[in-house]
Amino acid sequence: MAASEHSHRDGPDLCACHPEAGDGAAPAASPSPSPGLSRRGFLRSGVAGTAAGGLAVGLAAGLGSGLAAPSPALAQTTLTADQALKELMAGNQRYLDGKMTSFDHDLKMLHDHTAEKQEPFAAVLSCADSRVPVELVFDQTIGHLFVCRVAGNIATPEIIASLEYGAAVLGVRVVMVLAHGRCGAVEAALYRKAVPGQISALYAPIMPAVFQEGTGIDKTAGVNARNQAKLIAESSPVIADLLKEKDRLKVVAAFYDVANGKVTLLE
Repeated sequence: MAASEHSHRDGPDLCACHPEAGDGAAPAASPSPSPGLSRRGFLRSGVAGTAAGGLAVGLAAGLGSGLAAPSPALAQTTLTADQALKELMAGNQRYLDGKMTSFDHDLKMLHDHTAEKQEPFAAVLSCADSRVPVELVFDQTIGHLFVCRVAGNIATPEIIASLEYGAAVLGVRVVMVLAHGRCGAVEAALYRKAVPGQISALYAPIMPAVFQEGTGIDKTAGVNARNQAKLIAESSPVIADLLKEKDRLKVVAAFYDVANGKVTLLE
């Protein structure tokens, strides 16, 4: 579910490193589930038409209070929301320390284990920037992270629908919106750059952060991550319901420093 990003020779690089422009990293319930829920059933219930700011009504009507959590066969139920977040941050610390464990696993066994199912404990909405390799940053193997990527890490209707699927069907315990330093999408919105094609479609979701902060790329990126996390938590009835359940789900914002690899949680 990752979106690829390719630079354009004649246009701006939306996620290119611009040291002169950066300003440093920002500081960091529903009833019981239906046991027979399947991925196909979930999609048929209207999730594909889900969207932000009230557009998630299709999913709410199809599942709503009837779905609080996924089938036990699909969920990674051994972690609480706090434990899932702690594991993400511990993985980033291993990455920083050069003590990664994800490469110690047997690749064939991983493929065999995940061929028929996935058991992610966390979902991450990150920018499409090639310098933000999410699984590496958090030292996680195949099947552990449900990753959505789009330039500017913005919560579009399709992204929210995907995160609803991750939370409601796959049973992720934490949703993290991950901003990063020297983000080209944020820079372009901040300085209202003239851009070719449909690139400017990224501006509108980022502009609230520009108006709130507007003093530098990294600080604006951090504000944008908080805004997108708030949008996800408040615009989706599915996620809002799961957030009401004790230890079931957390939605957080974080910032990735491309210069040193450190992830910092944002308040």
